[in-house]
Amino acid sequence: MSDSPTPNASPVPTADASEEARAAMTADTLDEIARLQGELAELKARSADLADQYLRAKAEAENVRRRAEEDVAKARKFGIEGFAENLLAVCDSLDAALALENATAEQLREGSMATLRQLMSALERNKVVVVNPAAGDRFDPHQHQAISVVPSEQEANTVVGVLQKGYLIFDRVLRPALVTVAAPK
Repeated sequence: MSDSPTPNASPVPTADASEEARAAMTADTLDEIARLQGELAELKARSADLADQYLRAKAEAENVRRRAEEDVAKARKFGIEGFAENLLAVCDSLDAALALENATAEQLREGSMATLRQLMSALERNKVVVVNPAAGDRFDPHQHQAISVVPSEQEANTVVGVLQKGYLIFDRVLRPALVTVAAPK
C-alpha cells in the first residue's frame, strides 16, 4: 500500500473554505433569525390586538348585562304604572261621590254604576277579563271553582249559580269564578 491519496478521496477543506461555509451558515442563520423575529413581532401585535378586543367585548357584555338587569328592575317597579293611571279616574269618581253630602239614593246608585263602568273599562284596557258563567254553562275546572254540588233539573256538571265572578289576565286565571254545580242524577 502506498501513502498516496486515492483518486476517489475528497480533498481536505482548507481554512478559507471552512470560513466561507461558516459565513454562509451565519448569513442564512441571521436571515432565519430576522424572519422569525419579524414573525414573532407580528404575532405579538396580533396577540395584543386580540387581547384588547377580548377586553372590550367582555366590558361590552358586562354593560349589556347590567343594562338588562336595570331594565328588568324598572319593568318590575313601574310595570303597573299604566294600570294605576287607569284606576285614577275611578278614585276621582269615588272622591266626588263622597264629597256629596246630601246625595239621594238614586244619585249614589247612578254614581256607583258610572264608577263601576270606569273600573271595568280600566280592567279591560289592562287585559283583565271577567269570568261570569251563566246558569247551564258547562263547569270548567280551569276557570271555575265549585263551592257546592246541588240537586238540579239541569244536566250534571253544569253551573247552577254564580256566587262570585272570576277574572282572567291574558288567559291566566287571576281568580276563579265561585259557582254551584248541578249534581249527577
